[in-house]
Amino acid sequence: MSSVGIKSELAQLLNGQNVHTQLSVPQLVEKVLSRKEGVLTTSGAVRAETGKYTGRSPEDKFIVDEPSVTDKIDWGSVNQPISSEVFEKLYSKVVSYLQEREEIFVFKGFAGADEKYRLPIQVINEYAWHNLFAHQLFIRPTGEELTDHESKFTVISAPGFKADPAVDGTKSETFIIVSFERRIVLIGGTEYAGEMKKSIFSVMNYELPEADILSMHCSANVGAEGDVALFFGLSGTGKTTLSADPNRRLIGDDEHGWSPNGVFNVEGGCYAKTAGLSYEKEPQIYNAITFGSVLENVIVDPESRAPLYDDTSLTENTRAAYPIQAIDNIVEPSIAGHPSVIVFLTADAFGVLPPISKLTKEQAMYHFLSGFTSKLAGTERGVTSPEATFSTCFGAPFLPLPAARYAEMLGKKIDEHGVQVFLVNTGWTGGSYGVGKRMNLAYTRAMVQAALNGELDNVETTKDEVFGLSIPLHVPGVPDEVLQPIKTWDDEDAYRAKAKELAGKFKDNFKKFDHVDKSIAELGGPAVK
Repeated sequence: MSSVGIKSELAQLLNGQNVHTQLSVPQLVEKVLSRKEGVLTTSGAVRAETGKYTGRSPEDKFIVDEPSVTDKIDWGSVNQPISSEVFEKLYSKVVSYLQEREEIFVFKGFAGADEKYRLPIQVINEYAWHNLFAHQLFIRPTGEELTDHESKFTVISAPGFKADPAVDGTKSETFIIVSFERRIVLIGGTEYAGEMKKSIFSVMNYELPEADILSMHCSANVGAEGDVALFFGLSGTGKTTLSADPNRRLIGDDEHGWSPNGVFNVEGGCYAKTAGLSYEKEPQIYNAITFGSVLENVIVDPESRAPLYDDTSLTENTRAAYPIQAIDNIVEPSIAGHPSVIVFLTADAFGVLPPISKLTKEQAMYHFLSGFTSKLAGTERGVTSPEATFSTCFGAPFLPLPAARYAEMLGKKIDEHGVQVFLVNTGWTGGSYGVGKRMNLAYTRAMVQAALNGELDNVETTKDEVFGLSIPLHVPGVPDEVLQPIKTWDDEDAYRAKAKELAGKFKDNFKKFDHVDKSIAELGGPAVK
């Protein structure tokens, strides 16, 4: 099928009598309730359930192997190729399926807050609550922008359409397929709304570097003097907690681009985890969940309809989607200057990484490529002791291009803008998980604050003997003995053995980056041989 044929089918779908385009939040909420897709809660949010898929389906995610991208994509278990023929047949089936629905819903908006680099998108949904999700997560156009809006990428989501692997060439009933030439994301067989958000992020992770813009899976905020900070970190490292600073304004909580002009948010909303959510722990998120927000898989009291955030019996992955404007302390539009500080967050359950250390450019590139944190005992079946977990560039599932592309861009920008980079361990101290204790949050906040304020730029440091990291000898508000891990352990030999064990895991993981400059491993990796 030619591109003309694809566009013709899409035009027929969008011109159907069953199409609702750009409904308002109240209209979408009414549709969600009248169609019995969800229920209204005491917070004003609608709650929907996603069925058996309560998270992403990475094994069912594909990129169409097309001439213009085949030599650029980092093919493998993350970026699985699928043929144009398979895509076209599925596309026609999904379009026909949606044409037969009583109603479908269309949202038009943008990915990318910077008008110079934003991507006009449209999202076509079988479900009203999915369209409400898209309305809250992507950037909403003004009336004038909507008049001139011309979509450059289309997401088509049909959860009720189940693929037949034997006929359709998929691995299961579920599929998430990106076609860069046809400019379409095709999603079927899953009700998990996060697939739409992350598919567009994957698209931006291809599009932005092609325009010489670094795409990043991180949060960002800005101080009163315009100083910008980026926070990278995997789940459980404290990224949301530490970037939500009452003295700094939020640029965005998850996805950003770094252009020649500075940093911009890719999204127009937030997709926050809600397991254990309370006003006392996370007041910004708690207060943001109001009318028009979407609660995903959150248990609600059947009588009062109050969200029960502590009840994770359905899934641990309960979430809330809301517009970024629901947060009080934000930058609007979500654009700021060049970062002066980058913080890599890790929760080291081995208890051997320093609570804060300064990184050289090579070390920054090394730890960016490594994307380390720990998986704790008890969090997954079969995990009986802490396990090292590595996610390339802190976002491996969403990177279509080779990792070296992103790391090289980061190194170049660190040089260009004189960025200070810090590795902050929010994990364990004084021993491994089960022996030591979790890093004191007040100390971590003090260390991050000192880094953001420039108080650590020229401080005296000592070199960590295993990892080669520069550890500040003094940080305001933090006891000196806390700063050096070896001094917090009762047994220095036990510390060295555990540190060398983790260093070995770093080195083993880094072997897959044989395509990056060897100086990154030599100058940025652990010091021990």
